[in-house]
Amino acid sequence: MEPFVGIVTGTSLVEAELLLATFVLCSLIGVERQLRQKAAGYRTHVLVGLGSCAFTLVSAYGFSAVLGSDVNLDPSRIAAQIVSGIGFLGAGVIFKGRSVVRGLTTAATIWVAAAVGMACGAGMLSLAIALTAVHLATLFVVAPLVRRLPDPDRKRTLRITYADGAGVLRDVLSVATSSGFTSSIERSRRIAAGGRRFVVMDIRFHGSPPVRDLVPQLVEVRGVDRVALRHDTTDLDDDVDRA
Repeated sequence: MEPFVGIVTGTSLVEAELLLATFVLCSLIGVERQLRQKAAGYRTHVLVGLGSCAFTLVSAYGFSAVLGSDVNLDPSRIAAQIVSGIGFLGAGVIFKGRSVVRGLTTAATIWVAAAVGMACGAGMLSLAIALTAVHLATLFVVAPLVRRLPDPDRKRTLRITYADGAGVLRDVLSVATSSGFTSSIERSRRIAAGGRRFVVMDIRFHGSPPVRDLVPQLVEVRGVDRVALRHDTTDLDDDVDRA
């Protein structure tokens, strides 16, 4: 049987509908990341979803012309490769700075966008819609509620080690203020390590967000060498040798 080549085939309408559904659902996912100004925003999530949908459609309908009694195809093979390939793309949006890992939620969101695209491509629109709804509910409804739960981090202070005489403390307090925290310095001490002078300072931050949410931002401040959560019972001298 000669393969049929043309713009319009018997499955073109179905393919267009599934691609459109993928576009709408992945747009909802991508807008959330775009509003939060993440590394992978609207375009990335829409393209991941459309690509996954297209690969799934090719796997399902692309080889129908060559099927016969002596030809058997496994539609799941291309889908399996999509799952493997998305892992590499997700790894590209994960950043590790010192002891802080960022981008895990965005990587997981890319994974979900691929799953939505694959579900649409397989014709499982109810699954794709439900997955998108649960995903958005998790980020917009459940996550804010979880952040309001009692957290022991709210009662902790941060021990910040930074270069002495470089105006770092001003930048630290500025970042904390812009994130909605007020601060009070509890104690400080100057130390020498590696031929350089540092200040080890315990600062109590007051605010509704958990203190741990502030750690990734402070680690990126120029001149900050270390940021650590500490219990109120920790003595200032306990941590100096490891600064």
